[in-house]
Amino acid sequence: MSGGTKKAKPAKAGAGKGADGGRRNGDERGRRRDAEVLAAATKVFHEKTYADSSVQDVADELGILKGSLYHYIRTKEDLLSWLLDDVHDDVEEILQEVLATEDLAPLDRLEAFVRRQIEFNVRNLPRITVYYHDADQLGEERAAELRQRRRAHERALVQLVRAAQEQGGVAEELDARTLTQCVYGTMTWVYRWYRPGGRTSAEQVIDVCTRFALAGIRHAGDDA
Repeated sequence: MSGGTKKAKPAKAGAGKGADGGRRNGDERGRRRDAEVLAAATKVFHEKTYADSSVQDVADELGILKGSLYHYIRTKEDLLSWLLDDVHDDVEEILQEVLATEDLAPLDRLEAFVRRQIEFNVRNLPRITVYYHDADQLGEERAAELRQRRRAHERALVQLVRAAQEQGGVAEELDARTLTQCVYGTMTWVYRWYRPGGRTSAEQVIDVCTRFALAGIRHAGDDA
């Protein structure tokens, strides 16, 4: 996946919600249209910011009447919530695939996740930028739901760090939650400074940031 476009995923539980907030159709054509709506919203929110954009802007990007867009949403916030959930679904999929990989030591499993997460962020800069810049624009209930999903994700990584501590790969006296947040900082901050087409390639960014994050974990307990 790259930029603001992505393949439509199979319909999930909750699909077919129509004006309740996205995923209007469960058939292949409907999923393609859902992906087009998300791509248009991503492009508009990324280029204009969520606060300065409107449902009309997204409709114009799609080349449809604003009224037609209300088959998918009721409010602009529905579009943002749908977009943020979609990003989180993809990140959750990465985590679950890494956790399901057999015969990996905890530190190797953590490294695999960090590398894949950084790659996802680099390949999806508009989506990730909206995710981190505009999550605080959600209403209280949706913001709480997003925070709950994030916490579940963080707990899984904390457990990996603790498992690595038990195996001696990370100093046991260091706080696993703090180490996890340090790793998160390396993964997420990429979207603020990386720009495609610059002197540093995407592959170099992925490799350097992964090695940096894991070096901090592996050697965090050393005095040298």
